[in-house]
Amino acid sequence: MSLRALFVTTRHGAHAVRHAAERRLAAHLPLGDAGPDDLATTAALLIAELTANAVLHGRVPGREVRLDVRLDASELRIEVTDARGDRWPAPQNPDSGGESGRVLLLVEALADDWGVRPHHPGGKTVWAVYRR
Repeated sequence: MSLRALFVTTRHGAHAVRHAAERRLAAHLPLGDAGPDDLATTAALLIAELTANAVLHGRVPGREVRLDVRLDASELRIEVTDARGDRWPAPQNPDSGGESGRVLLLVEALADDWGVRPHHPGGKTVWAVYRR
């Protein structure tokens, strides 16, 4: 299963694309993966956090963000590509008092691996992998 969707960098845009991805994933998951504490829940949380982070930190007026979700027998891969290549995410210490960076602590806790890579011509892709 794969899904590629563009969304505007607003809360509504992130919300709409998250729900579209959740519906698409639910249609392709076995029943055992569709309850609490399962792949569907983890996917929804990762997609919500990564898309919200892109809206907050990756916004460039007039540019959209792209969500790519791929699910196969071994893993779920989520990628969010935005136009702000100059602002790379970095996890923050939760005791630092800052108001950002905590999303990545959640991503680190849920995903088996995550990272950031440049996206030509000046953006970035933040990705997370959850192995089944």
